[in-house]
Amino acid sequence: MIGSSHRLSAYDRALYRSVAELSTPVLDEPLRRVSDFANFSKPWFLVAGALALFGGPQGRRAAVAGLGAIGAASLLVNQPLKKMVGERHRPDRVGLGVPVQRWVRMPSSGSFPSGHSASAAAFAVAVGEVLPTLRPALRGAAAVVAFSRVYTGVHYPSDVLVGATVGALFGRLAGRLALRGGPPKPAEDKEHTS
Repeated sequence: MIGSSHRLSAYDRALYRSVAELSTPVLDEPLRRVSDFANFSKPWFLVAGALALFGGPQGRRAAVAGLGAIGAASLLVNQPLKKMVGERHRPDRVGLGVPVQRWVRMPSSGSFPSGHSASAAAFAVAVGEVLPTLRPALRGAAAVVAFSRVYTGVHYPSDVLVGATVGALFGRLAGRLALRGGPPKPAEDKEHTS
């Protein structure tokens, strides 16, 4: 068990280092901005507000589902999960070679799992369940946020993967619950015979 844990940690660090070594300076500024903007789930609150204002009843239902999923996933990830794993230390950006121009502020909380990734996946999956036309765009945006956390050096890939998985599970649950609470389908007109 300990050997496999060390192997997984080695793979995690190797993948982190591979991302750090990407020669993609054109992405540095945009992904740094994405990572910072995603603090406190700002993009998801903005999308939820737009859906609530302009999306009609289905948009409001999707917004509530998305925000509910964020709340549940964030609570689980940022409280019991982070405490259960013993506050995994954040990556050593200097030692693992993350270019300084990519850096964002290093959070003081434990690294595992990623709260940003959990919130992004929770919102994207929940809203996508209710409004399938938004599914590709929201999942793409959530993936960019998740990748930005590794790219800027504040999370290991496994932090992001586990966070996104937890978020997606809560998102699926919230989306399904929202769909169950939807309006009844209109009854079909029945011909009356005399």
